[in-house]
Amino acid sequence: MTDQSRLFKTSQLEAADAEPRNATDNPTMGELISARFSRRGFLQGSLAVSAIAATVSPLALLSARDARAQDGGSAFSFTEVEAGIDENHHVAEGYDADILLRWGDGLFPDAPEFDPTTQTAAAQERQFGYNNDYVGYIPLDGSSEHGLLVVNHEYTNPHLMFPGIVTLAEGAMTLNPLSKEQVDIELAAHGGTIVEIVKTDGKWAVVKDGALNRRITVNTEMALSGPAAGHARLQTTADPSGTKVFGTINNCAGGVTPWGTYIMAEENIHGYFAGELPADHPETANYDRLGIPEGSYEWANFYDRFDISKEPNEPNRFGYIVEVDVMDPNSVPKKRTALGRFKHEGAESIVNKDGRVVFYLGDDERFDYVYKFVTSGTYNPDDRAANMDLLDDGILYVARFAEDGSMEWLPLVQGQGPLTEENGFASQADVVIETRRAADLLGATKMDRPEDIQPNRVNGKVYVMLTNNTARAAEQVDAANPTARNAFGHIIEIAEADGDFAATSGNWEVLLKCGDPAIAEVGATFSTDTTVNGWFGMPDNCAVDSLGRLWVSTDGNNPSATGRTDGLWAVDTEGSARATSKLFFRVPVGAEMCGPLFTPDDETAFVAVQHPADGGDDWEGFGRVSYYEDLSTRWPDFDDAMPTRPSVVVITRQGGGKIAV
Repeated sequence: MTDQSRLFKTSQLEAADAEPRNATDNPTMGELISARFSRRGFLQGSLAVSAIAATVSPLALLSARDARAQDGGSAFSFTEVEAGIDENHHVAEGYDADILLRWGDGLFPDAPEFDPTTQTAAAQERQFGYNNDYVGYIPLDGSSEHGLLVVNHEYTNPHLMFPGIVTLAEGAMTLNPLSKEQVDIELAAHGGTIVEIVKTDGKWAVVKDGALNRRITVNTEMALSGPAAGHARLQTTADPSGTKVFGTINNCAGGVTPWGTYIMAEENIHGYFAGELPADHPETANYDRLGIPEGSYEWANFYDRFDISKEPNEPNRFGYIVEVDVMDPNSVPKKRTALGRFKHEGAESIVNKDGRVVFYLGDDERFDYVYKFVTSGTYNPDDRAANMDLLDDGILYVARFAEDGSMEWLPLVQGQGPLTEENGFASQADVVIETRRAADLLGATKMDRPEDIQPNRVNGKVYVMLTNNTARAAEQVDAANPTARNAFGHIIEIAEADGDFAATSGNWEVLLKCGDPAIAEVGATFSTDTTVNGWFGMPDNCAVDSLGRLWVSTDGNNPSATGRTDGLWAVDTEGSARATSKLFFRVPVGAEMCGPLFTPDDETAFVAVQHPADGGDDWEGFGRVSYYEDLSTRWPDFDDAMPTRPSVVVITRQGGGKIAV
């Protein structure tokens, strides 16, 4: 690894700034958006184009606002937060944003107190992990005030975690090699947390003696299930059966199934592997398509399984959807290979009208694809056990979008179309192991970093977060994508045919093109009612609350470029207020906004603040690189004896009640 390869926002910058891995000539989403806008006329359709608001008369703008007032206007009611940058978090007036869980907090009665100067792997396995990302809530006894919180721990930032490992020379920073003990702490800090929480007198707290509390780490034994389980390409020295694997890595977004299991999505797996394969090795092209090995982690220095020259099949055992039965703390998590192997960003699901369950999946890399998985079996709400293996049998689809606003879902099934033995797909196992290559051959649409994808059971739509694509070439610039190296992203809205989430066709629309609407060449399409605080860029995670309202969190706001940190925005999707956005919560400097998640009664929102203080040189309030001994913020403790700590924040309305109603 290079000296600075892991100093800054490792997970997301790998996805955003690495060389694109899709070498096909499949059409990009940007090209399709351009063609569609050109076909129908730039000012037609359901979107208000605020970037050209200067060309619309004041009378017309007033008429539009009057129309919004007549149909009820925005679905959200709160006083907007002012966008900006500082050391702390901020929430809308009238709400409390309390720290619920911090890195190192004990999860069990015997968990040691967190001491950042004497960390151990054994202690970390009993404590809340690092870089909390996805947050899910599973009610106990149907309650919105007592349940299990499930949280992914995506990756580690050693320069923020460990004292004494950074060297500064003439303003340049280098990261000194980690010891085996520090690597073991990293392994223990990855994975996930399952913890019981309860709300008492309006405030949430962790139940440390909860019988279902659990930490999942890189050392947790897991089973491989589905079509790839036992295949020769998954067999290793330690596991000649190809059915068992230790741990899960880089768990970004996730999901909770209708039957109450916890979904962990393995995303940027490439950084954990080092070594080299011969050019003619049968897995070399497969690994190149995923960027393996990148070697940004040092685990291969101590564990052979992360060195592909010693264990060439080990990477084929990562990049899956992991399902955990939270009601049994001794259960063996299962990697559900039927849902494909790629850089998974979440797995949000919905029960279709015929009882089958549909999961939406993003592959978080520039020019990669949008997927969905439809179970063969149907969900049984009266028999939880009957649902426990639904994810081992079904059809995985990849999306192809057309410029006329239609789309189709292409089945990734061995033997169909080009997915034949002649093309290297001898079985369905080969299809799911090399999902990206299979999708390439089917002609899927190349997207701008598909991240969270959320179905909305209230309005029947599906929302796709496309974070950005800074690799857009100058020749792709057009009216709808006016800037090369587009940094701000899009949100796509899908309407499945006949309201059938299992349909193989549908229609798509651009809900938002993101960025600052005051800069015309950006081409942002927020409504004219969106304030200077309300616009955002880099949509990442999202949530739909029980009222069907869309909430979007962001990843990548650069203080010097945008004048704001990441945060959580409320986005209208219906009526004349469509494409209006309002800032509800913002994170401290250097942090990414993850989550969000609402309890079933909409009276609590959970958000995850990831890698606070991972930056500061581009903020005039700090103006230098940030590391353990010299941090741009010591959020959330603001204690000189404590480093910055990624944390889950719980948001409630003062005096009680639903959020933003």
